[in-house]
Amino acid sequence: MIQSLRERLTLVFLALLPLHALLVTAGTKLLTGKGHAPLAVLALWKEAFLAVILCIAVVEVIRSRRFRMDVLDGLILALLLAGIFVTAATHRDVKLALLGFRYDFIPLVAFLVARRVQWSEAFQRMAFKVLLGIGVIVSAYGILTAFLPMRFFLWLGYSPAHSLYFADGPVAAFQQVSDTGLRRIQSTMSGPNQFGLWLLIPLSVAMVKFSSRKSISYQLSALSLVVVTALFLTFSRTAWIAAFVMALVTILKSVPRRYLKGVAAGAVLIVVAVAIVASLAFPSIFFRLSSSRGHLTRPLQAMGRMINHPLGEGLGAAGPASNRVSETCVFLRPQDDPSWAKTTPRLCVFLGSTQVQPADHVCRCPFLPENWYLQIGIEMGVLGFLLFVALIVLVLRRLGTREIGNSGNREPGSAMFLAFLGISIASLFLHAWEDSAVAYTVWLLSASALTDPRGRASWVSRHRS
Repeated sequence: MIQSLRERLTLVFLALLPLHALLVTAGTKLLTGKGHAPLAVLALWKEAFLAVILCIAVVEVIRSRRFRMDVLDGLILALLLAGIFVTAATHRDVKLALLGFRYDFIPLVAFLVARRVQWSEAFQRMAFKVLLGIGVIVSAYGILTAFLPMRFFLWLGYSPAHSLYFADGPVAAFQQVSDTGLRRIQSTMSGPNQFGLWLLIPLSVAMVKFSSRKSISYQLSALSLVVVTALFLTFSRTAWIAAFVMALVTILKSVPRRYLKGVAAGAVLIVVAVAIVASLAFPSIFFRLSSSRGHLTRPLQAMGRMINHPLGEGLGAAGPASNRVSETCVFLRPQDDPSWAKTTPRLCVFLGSTQVQPADHVCRCPFLPENWYLQIGIEMGVLGFLLFVALIVLVLRRLGTREIGNSGNREPGSAMFLAFLGISIASLFLHAWEDSAVAYTVWLLSASALTDPRGRASWVSRHRS
């Protein structure tokens, strides 16, 4: 009875997560009027919902008296201790530390707890149906938003300043590809990258069904096309790369071993050729020099900070938590014209390394390494970096070999392996675990895939046999 309640709540939670930004934005507009930052009491609904699910799971664990830990739990607890000690020894800013904890550890704590309880095969099948269904819905809405007028977004409560994030203001309705008027759709979520990365989850479900061949149907093909179209219209190059890696792995798993090298080489050559042609034909879309420069320079800066502070700088010192407590900064090339920013006087604008706006104070800009692994390294030092990389590698390894239940149904484990792989690849280029819809969904479902029928971490029974 209690397991059924937990699983039903989890299904509702998974369905609502991708709607979070839209619901909070519209709710804030309804309660406070336009121009206000998302209300904290509304924005924290997902953490409160997750807490209810985990509390039920804790009750189940206490009743079952299964407290045995494994190496995955050890890595998470070691990371947590590292975060606490480094933060206590450095900035000691409670607000910043809590923000850092929210992004870095709440999904990991959920994973740690959720692995200790049973998840039925019926739940796993329904979870992937829910994700594919809600994925099609938000994809269709996202495609529609590419054509809707700005007044529609203002009516919902979004910011009139597209492509910009202000910690004390509403979410931007969409971003535009630099130097063009082309919209990057974000659907119900807070940004196109976040939306693109979340779409990797329903996409992984579709890929697994296609690879099984027996699940292929015209309906599945049509639904998958909607998701892929939305993924393309996010213009998130990181999401595209992750999707390609997922597709390549799916193809390689489906072909006989003797054809692996030929198929892999052919797929890579085709994609490289298409990428070169597309980049030459649409350089403003695919190159985006201002964005690409940041993806190259910021990881180098992050590595420099790790070298200078090998023990770490404390939770929230970099990444999305840093973004929440800093000013909004835009870095332009020295030859660019910054006059467009005068309509937003609170925006911090730099030409190269020179601040040109505002003139009354020195801006406090966030540090975004554009790499989740390096972000962890800045916050928790070299030790934290190594612990997190080890955790990701071990989870991937176990998801890749996991067989779910007594029926031998590999689809849930295979889908989560692909989704986890895609997000892990994306983490090399973005703060991929930042978005709650991505992080909570992937870590919770990975936990369900790594739990054996007795509710114990899967490696225990495997190593005892």
